[in-house]
Amino acid sequence: MHPQQLSSLVDTQNLPDHRELAIDRVGVTNLRFPIQIRDKAHSSQNTVATVSLTVDLPHHFKGTHMSRFIEVLNEHGSLIHVDKIKVILEHLQKRLNSKQAHVEFEFPFFMEKRAPITGAIGLMDYTVKLTATAAHEDRDFVVTVIVPVTTLCPCSKAISRFGAHNQRSQVRFSVRFNTRIWIEDLIQLVESSASSELYSLLKRPDEKAVTERAYDHPVFVEDLVRNIAEKANEDKRIDWYRIEAENYESIHNHNAYAMIEKG
Repeated sequence: MHPQQLSSLVDTQNLPDHRELAIDRVGVTNLRFPIQIRDKAHSSQNTVATVSLTVDLPHHFKGTHMSRFIEVLNEHGSLIHVDKIKVILEHLQKRLNSKQAHVEFEFPFFMEKRAPITGAIGLMDYTVKLTATAAHEDRDFVVTVIVPVTTLCPCSKAISRFGAHNQRSQVRFSVRFNTRIWIEDLIQLVESSASSELYSLLKRPDEKAVTERAYDHPVFVEDLVRNIAEKANEDKRIDWYRIEAENYESIHNHNAYAMIEKG
């Protein structure tokens, strides 16, 4: 298109809006993009994130410029390192003339795990979410790990002549921290608080060991969040946390839930 024709196009987004209602967040969601994150075992790990980018919209603007969100993301190349998130926030504020900017990166994180007896190596995946907000000059950064574990019911064990029911549980562990903290450390903290951690590969001796460990370490959903909170309280790197656990009950048609938040 000729430059003169481009200059004559109406910028509808910048038109005034008579309703005079500010919007807290507006932008793009469900965008997939390759990112690189820090990996304790291998220094870095490449994965694909589902990304949300939003800003506040003053009451006097009709709309935002959606293309600018994608432009800001693409300015950092075809692979974004997690350390660039704060820079992305600043660029969103500047490019969209906003006081606040918010980004979310949710992605699968992979860890090699050895089976407890045979040492067979399998690859486990966990969901990780990085949430960052810039409000004027202030910055906020939260890391969330979603970790599946096994819980065995203490009540079932106490009242049954043999056996006890167990279930897979899911823990959402969100933290604010004052110095660098490894994703693997957060995952390990959660897994060590359950009846048993999960594995992708188990041989028969491993399955026996995992089953017996769970039986020897029964926990209610309440025990699970308290165990995690107790360890998080001892970790000086963690300033704030929210722990949510949900047991997908094996003998009920409902789930059990508990949450603890600090700060």
